[in-house]
Amino acid sequence: MKKWTILLVLLLAVSAVLGACSSKNAESGDTNGEGKRSDKQELTLNLKTEPPSLDPGLSTDTTSAWVLDHVFEGLYTTDKDGNPVLGVAEKVDVSDDGTVYTFTIRDDANWTDGTPVTASDFEYAWKRVLNPDTGSRFAFYLYYVKGAEEYNMGEGTVEDVGVEAVGEKELKVTLDAPLGYFDKLLTMWTYYPVKQEIVEGNKDWASDPKTYISNGPFKMTKWAHDSEIVIEKNEDYYDASVVNLNKVTFKMVNEATTFYQMYKTGELDLISSLPTDVLEAEQNNEDYSVVPRYGTYMYIFNVKKEPFTNEKVRRAFSLSVNRDLVVNTINKAGEIPAYGMVPPGVSTPDGDFREVGGEYFKEDTEEAKRLLEEGMKEEGWDTLPEIELLYTTSEGNKRIAEVVQEMLNKNLGVQIKLVNQESKTQLANVNQGNFQMARMGWVGTFVDPVINLDYFLGGSPNNRTGWVNEEYDSLLAQSKIEQDDSKRYELLHKAEEVLMEDMPFIPMYFYSTTYLTSPSLKNVAYYVNRQPFLKWVEKVE
Repeated sequence: MKKWTILLVLLLAVSAVLGACSSKNAESGDTNGEGKRSDKQELTLNLKTEPPSLDPGLSTDTTSAWVLDHVFEGLYTTDKDGNPVLGVAEKVDVSDDGTVYTFTIRDDANWTDGTPVTASDFEYAWKRVLNPDTGSRFAFYLYYVKGAEEYNMGEGTVEDVGVEAVGEKELKVTLDAPLGYFDKLLTMWTYYPVKQEIVEGNKDWASDPKTYISNGPFKMTKWAHDSEIVIEKNEDYYDASVVNLNKVTFKMVNEATTFYQMYKTGELDLISSLPTDVLEAEQNNEDYSVVPRYGTYMYIFNVKKEPFTNEKVRRAFSLSVNRDLVVNTINKAGEIPAYGMVPPGVSTPDGDFREVGGEYFKEDTEEAKRLLEEGMKEEGWDTLPEIELLYTTSEGNKRIAEVVQEMLNKNLGVQIKLVNQESKTQLANVNQGNFQMARMGWVGTFVDPVINLDYFLGGSPNNRTGWVNEEYDSLLAQSKIEQDDSKRYELLHKAEEVLMEDMPFIPMYFYSTTYLTSPSLKNVAYYVNRQPFLKWVEKVE
């Protein structure tokens, strides 16, 4: 625990420093005395892979979200420190009981085709997400809205959903209960507006720049699939005066050594997740930084497929993995071994949520062997069924999967087959339940334990494990209407305890991200729950 606490303090200190660095004045021409403004305000970044979907209503991944956050904007956006601030909404009125929000849309909020953004655009977008026919896997994030869950589950009508455009620029939203973090929730891409005539005019609207209409600081002008995406400054954006960059090119280079070399040769202006073998050499480089990330790297089990139908087998797998070895000898980027689901970083009345909750288990090879033997005996298995582990293409994922494969063989005598798939393919297979064990990651869209624990809700489309626990779901439901902070966090601790007892996943570590950032870039906003935000970035010489 002492080691864990030291790591936490160090990571939070790094986060504070980076937060301060990202808070510099980003007004055009102000470089804080750190160089002359470059005439060419363009930069090139690396998405690594093809975004699965750039439709805000359908997207579920952080790769797509990086682009979405720059080309769209919701009622709220984030400031340079990642705090929620009014975005497309210029003001909000909240009823005395905290359940009715009336948003006034800015008069100067426009789509990239020059037409005004209206309250009806938000009403349409939110109800589209909730429409069962849309098949949005993030629809449950709107369940706080009155009538939303019933409509999405086919038990209510769209007219009963508490979202209504009461005027061209006035949106009325009614919640089931007061929600203290509603402003944070509204920064999420699932709540972004979309233009009805565009969406309904072409089912492939979100994959073609010619039909891609958005409302953020940038607009998409090119998508060469599996190669690059180009976004350019949106002159119709209401806050265009603070946007310095004219063009951002997102490359799709997944091989770490390749994109590292591209940075070193100046082909990329910023990269993340450096190759392990260069970390030691780069740590004294002024370009280098580490940012804690509010998320969990894990392997999920399909509890409906043998051998992971048995809880003891699942626990045996988890107890046999040495997380310290993974973070200290493979990743080497300051990650914290995970013995729960919720990462550090949430302040509660009793202290950091993770530290208060503690660790739910320890690695224990002998206990793992015993549990495996008992689980197999309960199921009547003399040998385990053949096991496949799906992981997504990347050097880091491959190395970790190989080490886990070796640990399970050495500690439990279990053979597993590794199957490498591109992100889009792997996600499709996992969504369809075509897996036994799969690499997955989850980064909270805002910093609160509920966003992490919601991942395993029985009714969540993101819970690909097949695990459903009524007590767990009930505790989370209670937490969402509990107005006393201490009691709310107590409910969330109890929910995490239930999750870790059944263990439908192997938590590996809590993320941190390594970056190399060109010194020519000023005012990059590094967030713990999102990719770097470029709204205020300026290039200098």
